Amino acid sequence: MEPMPISPWTVFVYALLTAVATGLGAFPFLFTRNILDRHLGLANAAAAGLMLAASFGLIYEGVHYSLARTLLGILLGLLFILLSHRYLQGREVSFGSLNGLDARKALMMVGIMTLHSFAEGVGVGVAFGGGEALGVFITLAIAIHNIPEGLAISLVLIPRGVSVLGAAFWSVFSSLPQPLMAVPAFLFVELFKPALPVGLGFAAGAMIWMAVAEILPEALKEAEAEGVATVLTLAVALMVAFQILLGG
Repeated sequence: MEPMPISPWTVFVYALLTAVATGLGAFPFLFTRNILDRHLGLANAAAAGLMLAASFGLIYEGVHYSLARTLLGILLGLLFILLSHRYLQGREVSFGSLNGLDARKALMMVGIMTLHSFAEGVGVGVAFGGGEALGVFITLAIAIHNIPEGLAISLVLIPRGVSVLGAAFWSVFSSLPQPLMAVPAFLFVELFKPALPVGLGFAAGAMIWMAVAEILPEALKEAEAEGVATVLTLAVALMVAFQILLGG
């Protein structure tokens, strides 16, 4: 008996679950909102570590498809984030209840994670193009992987005055491109597959720049270098272990 064909609706629902999972990253903040300056610095260090590890995970995934296209994506991501940063610098920016520098950091963080989600959405759709079992596994992997990404967003937003519910909303919002991109990628898998490593590299390039140029210097302003380096190293190690165990 032949298996039933996968419907685009099924792909959409699975990809939507990966977006909802991102909101779980804000959950730990339900138990503590009293964040001192030093804690803010260490939170930024943890966010930078999670972003760096996730970025290299994206690069590793991309080179399985094409080294050249992944490197092209990294360069495009770097160019995009440099131009975005220069455009936002000196402009009056607001993000919800945030203004000024905090608003700019929040906008860039959510923006980069949203761009990153386009590549993950294509990944889900391409995976379902290879069969339901592969699609479900990749969806589950991305959903679990999205939780620490939601945590990284929340670590930047909540200490700057965004509510836990607001941080959860923006975390889910940043992942909405996943269900939107998964369906066309599933329907036109051969068309989307060559673009996937470019998208993965693009997201990685932008995230690495953001972590090093924006998040890490902020961490070093608020907390001592030894504590920042320790938390960042632990965050990288935990995220790498998480990705390997998930992929294994």
